Amino acid sequence: MPRRRTALTSAAVVGLSLLVAPTAAAQAATPTKPIVTRAALDPALVAGRGADVDFLEQEAENATTTGSVIGPSRAAYTLPAEASGRKAVQLAPGQYVEFTLPAATNAITVRYALPDAPTGGGITAPLDVTVNGKAKRAMTLTSQYAWLYNQYQFTNDPNADLLHPDWWITECACVPAQTPGFPGISKPFRPMHFYDEQRMWLDRTYKAGDRIRLTASASAPWTVIDLLDTHLVGAPKVRVIASNVLFFGADPTGRKDSADAFDRAIAFARRSGLKVYVPPGTYQVNRHIIVDNVTIEGAGNWYTVIKGREVALDTPLPDGSVHTGVGFYGKAGGSSNVHLSGFSIEGDVRERIDLDQVNGIGGAMSNSTIDGLHIRHTKVGMWFDGPMTNIRITNNVIVDQIADALNFHTGVTNSLARNNFVRNTGDDGLAMWAENETNAGNVFDHNTVQTPTLANGIAIYGGHDNTVSNNLVADPLREGSGLHAGSRFGAEPFTGHLWFTNNTTVRAGGLDLNWNLGLGAIWFYALDGSIDADIQVVGNHFLDSTYNAIMLVSDWPVKDLYAISNVNFRNTRVDGTGTSVVSARVKGAASFENVDARNVGAVGVNNCGSFNFPPTGSEFGLTDRGGNDGGWLAPWMLPNTFTCDDRPPVVAPPPPAPW
Repeated sequence: MPRRRTALTSAAVVGLSLLVAPTAAAQAATPTKPIVTRAALDPALVAGRGADVDFLEQEAENATTTGSVIGPSRAAYTLPAEASGRKAVQLAPGQYVEFTLPAATNAITVRYALPDAPTGGGITAPLDVTVNGKAKRAMTLTSQYAWLYNQYQFTNDPNADLLHPDWWITECACVPAQTPGFPGISKPFRPMHFYDEQRMWLDRTYKAGDRIRLTASASAPWTVIDLLDTHLVGAPKVRVIASNVLFFGADPTGRKDSADAFDRAIAFARRSGLKVYVPPGTYQVNRHIIVDNVTIEGAGNWYTVIKGREVALDTPLPDGSVHTGVGFYGKAGGSSNVHLSGFSIEGDVRERIDLDQVNGIGGAMSNSTIDGLHIRHTKVGMWFDGPMTNIRITNNVIVDQIADALNFHTGVTNSLARNNFVRNTGDDGLAMWAENETNAGNVFDHNTVQTPTLANGIAIYGGHDNTVSNNLVADPLREGSGLHAGSRFGAEPFTGHLWFTNNTTVRAGGLDLNWNLGLGAIWFYALDGSIDADIQVVGNHFLDSTYNAIMLVSDWPVKDLYAISNVNFRNTRVDGTGTSVVSARVKGAASFENVDARNVGAVGVNNCGSFNFPPTGSEFGLTDRGGNDGGWLAPWMLPNTFTCDDRPPVVAPPPPAPW
């Protein structure tokens, strides 16, 4: 793509202060009626889509506060942009935000941000939690798992120079190492991944209408509260007849390492035909637990916590890992009949090292199930390296990851991820990556992905006969968007069909900072080869897209080599775009039927083709199959009229509303 200079909007650390301008005055400290949202939207706008979760979400900007609302903003490297709904509340010491409970509650999750330490590594500060002015408790917040900087694979050091001075950067519109007199960069360079979340039990169950107040301490110059999730957690699950890890020496206080005890319990369970049971407690595990032909059940992910440190290895492993940590992995060559449920995995990953196997779940597990886990602070929540088949991943919560939440990598077939909730990943939320061996027959269905700070909500890289359906994706930030199909990263070609059905994206279609170019809420990218499989995009809703709703693109060096064709859009709603409904920057073709659009910021179709501008018209053709309401697809645009505006100005649309 052509690359031009762009202004950098940056959140900067100065000592321990963050330069963020509040955009709203403090609200009056009077009780407010609770506003329950999903992805910062009225739940009616996303009914039937996304995960059906057992908590209620409330955005801090809708609550009572003596702090300041920051945002809205979608500019990378800022606190509002990484917040749910692109707004949050910033508190000075002593200020608070107060939520009214919408239902009975005995536990809470707080999504928050704290400053980094001046030299990196994070800080820790308490947050006072009171209910109805009583029952004061302290929740411990930390930014030790937040704050990445610089270029991929990033660093924890806010004072670092460029990691790759031979890479193009938009800030100078140059390659610094090749630019005489380059003055350097402002530091910290490209701060990101600000937020973390913490769960806490309350002292008892409180009723609807009670008030939870979160008050910032003096231990941090500011605290940002993004949202509160309220839970009513049921009783722990008990299994009396089982291979109980306590019988084999596991320590539920977390003081002693329990990895060997888990191994003994698993071995006994396999010999005796029993399930492994992990009672309530916190268990220290600092390495992989290898699982095959075994069922491991916890008492519930609020009760059973398996927690470990990241451990540096004396010598790298053959796969390149230089660390290990807590995780449940299939055996070499692949496992089968593994069933994991009802526990939490708490990792200790604070930096991105791509070769490290420090994932919550890893390896290959065929004919297996993973249900009801809570995973955070690992590199990737679940990373599967095939070949493998028939895994069912359901009802899990995966948050605060350095990279992906879930990746079907290389030869994963006939598998399902359904009803999973993902928030705050440092790469794709859910991905299928057919590197070297194809992925086929897989389904991502009824999942929610919020606030990925890099890459996409849901991404499909090659493969055949895969389906993405009934998902909700909100607030992707940069170098990616909501839904994505890409011929890239050495993936096998797309063949057969790929279906995107009945998904909703909101506040997607962000800016690719390498290209300085707005993406589509759904985008197709031909980088390694053409995309010509049968692609059906049916019943999707694209709400409040920052730039385009739909994008089809190829990279500039291969624009005359590869095409995107046979993409068919039907029964689609586009409610709000900053620029266009369709942006075509590639040769090929697509069809449109019953695609309705409103609140479009620029011309409905931005058709640049492959930028050769032949007299016969654009190299990209559009077919009108009828029923396309809203005037966005005018007859004069068909079949391939140039309407190319390389980077049209953005017109922010109004908030989404019932159709």
